[in-house]
Amino acid sequence: MKKVSSFIGKYMAWIVLLIAALALFLPKTCLWIETDWINYLLMVVMFGMGLTMKLSDFAVVFSNPRDVIVGCVAQFAVMPVLAYLLGKAFGLSDELLVGVVLVGTCPGGTSSNVITYLSKGDTALSVGMTSINTLLAPLLTPALTYLYLKTSVSVDVKSMFISIIEVVLIPIALGLLINKLFGKYTEKIMDAMPTVSVTAICLIVAAVVSHNSEKILNAGLVILVIVIIHNLLGYLCGYLIGMLFRMDMSRKKAISIEIGMQNSGLATSLASSAFPDMAMATVPGAIFSVWHNISGAVLAGIYRRNI
Repeated sequence: MKKVSSFIGKYMAWIVLLIAALALFLPKTCLWIETDWINYLLMVVMFGMGLTMKLSDFAVVFSNPRDVIVGCVAQFAVMPVLAYLLGKAFGLSDELLVGVVLVGTCPGGTSSNVITYLSKGDTALSVGMTSINTLLAPLLTPALTYLYLKTSVSVDVKSMFISIIEVVLIPIALGLLINKLFGKYTEKIMDAMPTVSVTAICLIVAAVVSHNSEKILNAGLVILVIVIIHNLLGYLCGYLIGMLFRMDMSRKKAISIEIGMQNSGLATSLASSAFPDMAMATVPGAIFSVWHNISGAVLAGIYRRNI
């Protein structure tokens, strides 16, 4: 199982890309995966993240709070404003703007922890930022979404708040609790968790892409460009912020990756639950889910070899 997980972790970007291409060009092969499953699949990923964490992981917040605070503030300041400005600059429709902004207002994804590790970055800082950002998300994601979109769409803040608690906080808390109570047993299944998480991510991508393949093909090019620019600017801004605050190289890597990689699966889930009448709002999150895993894997190779 360790070899299988290692293989899947190494080639995660290519696996996700192949699944996305299959769902896009041969959607019938993936239509059996219902979009209603997305929340449950995301819960599996969040639960798996909780199983790999301990309360001691939060110690980074207290041992060196400055860098965590900088990373958290940057996460919810840089990505939402970039998303909004890019959406307006490209003249997106309300539906697509909602999807792009949701990607920006969501916290960093669990993939950022893996990519930071592969980059020889400060994994503890990455986990600390992801954890705190996730805890802040039920308040900040709906609030920021409303702040940026209130003039063009109606934002169901209550629905988003409840969805984040159900999909993110409760599964992570259960994972933490089970790891705390049954640590000896959870250690035995740790090798399988990357496989489970990547499988869940692939199913989420397949469901979203296959059910929206025609819409993605029609609107995909401009959204792909926006997603790529958004993601790469996130990496760049994170690295520059690390330089500004004179962080060491491992922390610059962690901040860069944490800001650039979003929990796009959550953005897709929120788009479908909070904006049910805007089917296209799920498209940016679906495309970001594919792209940031590819760019993250490439960035990890660059950081690991050259910096």
